[in-house]
This record gives sequence, C-alpha cells and structure tokens, in this order.
Amino acid sequence: MKNLKKDYSPLVYRLVAKIPKGKVTTYGQIAKKLKMKSARLVGQILHNNSDPVKTPCHRVVFADGKLSKSYAFGGAKKQKEKLMNEGITFVKNKIDFKTFLYSL
Repeated sequence: MKNLKKDYSPLVYRLVAKIPKGKVTTYGQIAKKLKMKSARLVGQILHNNSDPVKTPCHRVVFADGKLSKSYAFGGAKKQKEKLMNEGITFVKNKIDFKTFLYSL
C-alpha cells in the first residue's frame, strides 16, 4: 500500500507556497483542490513541513476561520502573530474570510 501522506506532500507544499502574503486558505480547500479524501491529511502533511519560509503553512486555517492549537511552529499564538504581521485581522479569534480568504 502506498504512503498517501508521502505521495501528496509535494502537491500540498506547492499549493501552499502559492498562497499570497495577507491571505489564508483552509485545510479543506487544499484537500478538495487536490482531490484528497481528508483535510486532516493536509494538516498532518503541513505539520511535517521542513521549510516554513518556502511553504508558509501559517496561512492554512480551519474551515471556521480558527487556528490550530497544534500549529507545528509555536502553536496558535505564534501562527496568529505571523498572520497579524501580514495584515490579517481577527474577530472573536476567527479570520474574516470575506476579506482574507484565498480561493484555490
């Protein structure tokens, strides 16, 4: 049986690298775009991201606009800090998708 995580990793990383500064997308949108069965698999792949500069995984969030507590590079607080540094604002700890969502 193939290792699905390994097979999808380059595709996920390439797609995440295209998200512009100041925008976000969701785990689910990435999974849908790549015809993956699970948004969780996208999260697992990004958790193993070896180059967060080239692959800005801080720009990937939950479908409700919330951040993951298990963000691999310092938790939700660090992810929020990175997003705010790019001009993204939060309302009740959620990102306003009308303003900041990047559609794949």
